[in-house]
Order: sequence, then structure tokens, then C-alpha cells
Amino acid sequence: MKISTSPRMVSRRLLAPTLCLLFWLPISARAGETAVQYTVSLAGAADHRVQVKIDLPPGTAQRNLQLPTWNALYQIRDFSQFVFWVRARDAAGAALPVRKLNKSLWRVEGAAQGASLEYEIFADSPPPFGAQLDERHGFFNPAQILMYPVDARSAPVRIEFRDLPAGWKTASPLQQSGDAFVAENYDQLADSPFELSNFQEVDFDEGGGHYRVIVDSEAENVNLTALTAMLRPIVASATAWMDDRPYQTYTFFYHFPQTPSGGGMEHAYSTAINFTASRLDDAMPALASLTAHEFFHLWNVKRIRPQALEPPDYTQENYTRALWFSEGCTSTAASMILLRAGLTEEAAFLRELAGQISQLELSPARLTQSVEQSSLDAWLEKYDFYRSPERSISYYNKGFLVGILLDLQLRESSQGKVGLRDLFQAMNREAQRGKFFAESAGIEKTAEAVAHTDLSAFLKKYVAGTEEVPWDDFFRPVGLRLVRETKTVADLGFWAPRNFDKPLTVVNVSPGSNAERAGLRRNDFLLKFNGHNLAADFPQRLAALQPGESIRLRVRNATGEHDVEWTVGGRETVEFTLRDVENIDAQQKARRAAWLQSRAAEVTP
Repeated sequence: MKISTSPRMVSRRLLAPTLCLLFWLPISARAGETAVQYTVSLAGAADHRVQVKIDLPPGTAQRNLQLPTWNALYQIRDFSQFVFWVRARDAAGAALPVRKLNKSLWRVEGAAQGASLEYEIFADSPPPFGAQLDERHGFFNPAQILMYPVDARSAPVRIEFRDLPAGWKTASPLQQSGDAFVAENYDQLADSPFELSNFQEVDFDEGGGHYRVIVDSEAENVNLTALTAMLRPIVASATAWMDDRPYQTYTFFYHFPQTPSGGGMEHAYSTAINFTASRLDDAMPALASLTAHEFFHLWNVKRIRPQALEPPDYTQENYTRALWFSEGCTSTAASMILLRAGLTEEAAFLRELAGQISQLELSPARLTQSVEQSSLDAWLEKYDFYRSPERSISYYNKGFLVGILLDLQLRESSQGKVGLRDLFQAMNREAQRGKFFAESAGIEKTAEAVAHTDLSAFLKKYVAGTEEVPWDDFFRPVGLRLVRETKTVADLGFWAPRNFDKPLTVVNVSPGSNAERAGLRRNDFLLKFNGHNLAADFPQRLAALQPGESIRLRVRNATGEHDVEWTVGGRETVEFTLRDVENIDAQQKARRAAWLQSRAAEVTP
């Protein structure tokens, strides 16, 4: 997520997992098909209760309605757990039988002449990955609250919101027609979030595109001028990098809560981003990095996407081995875009790159799990144990690094004429023709066509396989070498990754460590750190501890709440940095400059 500090992928994977996607490709409505009408009442905002009415046009006597089991995260979350009740009526108002077929599928009988299905659903999962309604705002990922008629998923959709509190407005990337928002089909509706509140808005135009910036914040003042100043170069750089702008209007939804938060969720023509309000003054580079990543998903994932994920299946896991490209290489592209935009500098980029190498090299699972396998196992990330460094690697982390290596490989093979940017542009042209790529093989095919070289060995070793990366071989042409230095760092004795909106939980305590002797145990919930409530910067504060310093945690477990305190130990680790090769020459400097600016550079054989 971040570009100026090394925890980019750590933040996404361990601190605020995002990931995850809902893919949308317009499905044309059948000729003459009547719209499905949704009416959503916010009258129950105080109790987080959303009341939904679905008016079904005439059709078959039996109508099945499905509530998706997943959305926004690669996690089966079974949103039907929040449904209080369901009932149906015919066009005359008479009750119709409703039967539940499985945990998230309902059947209405007697609906041949049309029917209305009504239900109430609890919504208190925060943005950007949830659906939330309370007395200060509503934010909806529609797939988390709206069922769809299984036989009319491709039908046009109208949705109206009623009983809004005084002063509330509604924002969505969908078009508005009178009091309703309209979508071509349920898939488009599901991929179009709604913010309902007394939000702030600032609009701007850049490069022929119009941009809406919707801000819901618990802070008294948000510097909208600074936010716009950050966004302008990002959208200008990204559209120039891709030589494409497939929209007239794009919407950024920002939520700035006071509580620890961080993460982004991409949508077809919008993105929703959460960022802790207190960090806005000193962490704008981190927000820029997160924004650039989510904005680039406009191309990579929403248009350039694996065939395996088309069309989306809302009822079960959707598997692909290509998240290393869809997510990891999106981060690579975002880093290049920020460099070109002038929002980060070479030194910061190289520090982050070295930090990402450190994360991979210090993960034992790099030797047992390929980045393709990590992509396939994304649905296991909701389990804390799976995310331990001994069990898995991150497709964000290694995917980002593979993107860097692929860029360098393409440049070396083509004498500096093409790189990762050319690959993305070529895949975008294929996507515009309605072609989805065939997992890693599809990426390889297009990359080989772009660079006129055989890349099978590269993908076999570093994508499908677990071979160690010869870093210096890749970096030498741009005048860099990877330096490994042994240093003593703090040994906390425990590991507690953040997982979405769940409590911070101790996953592992090192046997014989000071933490174990102090009484810290696996599955303890962390409440406070050194007397303070846990904040978004908790991982950074832990990382800043030095051997010999004290740490005090307030924890909760089956025995209640209590404090555990111990002295931080020390352990040796390897620190990686990228430095100039000795006797760097002019050609290496020229190659590096071209690489960092994503432009062609003639290379002397």
C-alpha cells in the first residue's frame, strides 16, 4: 500500500488486508426486459438496520433470490448471517410463501404476476470492505445487502433510497435518473458503492476527465486542497502511463475515521479508501501510495483480468493463480506512476524496494510456496495461522517484486526498448477487445510478443516455482547491487497480525522467549500498548523498539483482562539495502533513469 516506506505489502496483508476484488463486465440486458426495482430505507439507522424491498416484474411462478456469500475481500463472509427476516407479497398485497433453500438462497412461490420481496438486514461493517449504517453515515457495498433474482441477474436495475436523515446526500458512480440510480445489471450495481451522509465534496477536471472526491471524516477539518493536489498528479501520471482514460467521470470515496484503519477497495469507476484521520498531516505519501494502487486497478483487474474470474460467482470462492499480477504488479505500476508524478523520489523508491526484498527473504515460506500458489490460497488469508511467515508468502509482496524483475527482464531482452508499461498497454488493448488473459500463461504470451523473447524460464523459476532470486543479476544492468548486513534487532517474542476488522490477536509466542515467561499466550486479544489504546501505527511502534526496552501489553483472554510486561530481547537478522555497484558507468546510470521513468532507452550491446 505504501510507496515511501517498506511496509506497503505488510500493511495490505497483515495490518489492513484489502484485496480483494469484485470484477464487473457489463452484461447486456435482454431486449424489452423490465427493470428490477430496489427500495432501501434508512429508517433504522440508529440500530444499523437496513430495510430492503425488491419489486420483481412478472415472470415464472417460482423466483429464487440470492444474497452473495462474498464481496470486497477474498473471504466467504456469508452476509445472510445478518438477515433478520424475509417476506413476500404479490401485486395485490397478499402474502406469498417464502422458503429458504440454503444459507443464502430464498425461493418465492406464486410470483408469476410479479412480486415484492422485503427483508431487514444488519449493517455495521466499516468501509471500504463492508456495509455500514449508523446515525452519522451510510456506506454500502451493494452486494453485501442486496439480493438478486437468479433468473434476472442481467436485467436492468433501479435503486432508490428513502428515509434519509436530514441533511444527508447520496453519492455513487452510477447514473441518476430522477430519484433513482440506474445500473445496466446486478453486476454493475454490485460494483458501485454508495455513500450516504452529510459528506464533503470537491470536484476537479484533469486531462479531459472529471473527478469527484467524496469525503466522510470524523476529523473536524480535512484539507481538501491538499487532497486534490495529491490526486491531480496521480490521475495525470496513471492515464499517461497507460495512454488511456476509459471514463468521463471517476469517483474517489475517502473515509477518515479517528479509529485505526487503512485499506482500499477498487471498483469499476470509483474506489473507496479508509485512512486514519490523525495520520493525514504526516502520512500523505502513504495515502498517495494507497490511492495510486487502487486507481490503477481501473485497468488491472477491472479490465485486464484473468479468464478464471469471469464471470464472478457470488456463491462460492473464485479461484485464480494470477493475483500476483492482478495485485502485486498493480503495486509495481503504482510505484512507477508515483515516480513519474513526482510524488516519490528515487531514494525512497529504492528503500521500499529493498524493504520488500527483506520481507520476502526473511519469510521461510518463500522456499515452499510459489507466488501462484499464494494467489490460489488467497481464500485462506482470513486465518491467522495461514498468514504466518512460516506458512505463506504474500502475493502482494512477491508479486510486486516479480513485477520489478519482469520490467528489468523485458528491458534487458529488448535492448531497453520495452518494459512493464508496454506489457500493460498491450494487455489493455486485448482487454478492450473483450479478451481476458489465461492466467500466467496469458501474461507470458503477451510479454513475449511485446519483447520478442522467451520468458518461460523466468515464469517457471519465479512465478510457478520457488527458486531463489539472483537479485544482483537483475539489478546490475541498472547499476545496483543488493547489500546484506547483519544487525541486532528487537526480538518481541510474539506475532500478532491485523486481520480486517477483527481484534488484534496473538498468533504465536516464541517458546522460551521473555514474552512467554511474562505470561503472554497464543489467542490473547491485545487491547493496549504501553498504556495507550492500539492505533494504526502500532506495528511501526513495535518495530521501533530496541533490545533492552520494556513493553507492556493489556490483553484479554478467557480469564479476563490483565497486563503482561517484559524486557525486549535481541536477535540477529539480515538487513537489505540497494546501493550503486562499484565503478558504475554512464550506461548503467542511463538505464536506471529510463527504468525509473518507464521510458525506452537504447542499450549498447
